Amino acid sequence: MSAHIIVSAPVEPTLMAALEGQFTIHRLWEAEDPQAFIREHAPVVRGLVTRSMIGADAALMDALPNLEIISVFGVGTDAVDLAAAKARGIAVTNTPGVLTADTSDYGMTLVLALARQISAADNFVRAGRWPKEPFPNATRVNGKRLGIVGLGRIGQGVARRAAAFDMKIAYTGPREKDDVPYEFFPDVEALARDVDFLVLTCPGGKETENLVDAKVLEALGAGGMLVNIARASVVDEPALIAALKANTIKAAALDVFTGEPNVTPEFFELDNVLLGPHIASKTVETQRDIGNLVFANIAAHFEGGDLPSPVT
Repeated sequence: MSAHIIVSAPVEPTLMAALEGQFTIHRLWEAEDPQAFIREHAPVVRGLVTRSMIGADAALMDALPNLEIISVFGVGTDAVDLAAAKARGIAVTNTPGVLTADTSDYGMTLVLALARQISAADNFVRAGRWPKEPFPNATRVNGKRLGIVGLGRIGQGVARRAAAFDMKIAYTGPREKDDVPYEFFPDVEALARDVDFLVLTCPGGKETENLVDAKVLEALGAGGMLVNIARASVVDEPALIAALKANTIKAAALDVFTGEPNVTPEFFELDNVLLGPHIASKTVETQRDIGNLVFANIAAHFEGGDLPSPVT
């Protein structure tokens, strides 16, 4: 008999079709009573497919006594209780690498869109204002200082793209890297004080929670711009809203939000923030590749093979 797997949220149709072709799938997001649904299927469930923003906590693992593997659709594992999984001997996999290029593209896109006021310019033309008044000057990107918080795969991808625009690149992270040519800063506040654009590409979780706070935003300054393609938890959201209202920083571009898809309404009232619906890796090609890797991990586990991308 095929293994029973819970899928916690909608995934790409091609992935769902592949899973249903080989396993017995239980769609948690369609359940009217999720807890009753879990209790009903708990005795037979051996696998869980979840999205990175949903993850799996210890309570869910405890409710599934025969759970063997958690396969995350995405690279982030901050919403998965890795300690609980390790204690239970539950394998955890994610999908690193396959979304690096598109997420890096998007990060650079937001830098350009924010600096050159692309969204505002589009609204300006659509509103019929062009014949009546000049559009205000934007901000140059080439030659400016770009700071990256978290120089992992995605951070380095953004850095390479920024270098093509002749930007001067600096970074901060847990430790200095010997194999990159960029200037290192020991903390995010010092980095923010030195750059024009601050791009967040670091992991979420307790270690980076509210890393960008009021002090960092003040250090970024009235001409500085913030881009977040990491996790909403990295930024103190009330402090950011206050900084945008007071023009403590010039502008921000955000692809992640506390409580998403519900966005704090105060953002909608600001004309110096660019809002995106968490789409940094949402291209046809990358979503397909993520799905393929999720399936490969699940299939390898139940076939007794090596996991392509294990976390634990």
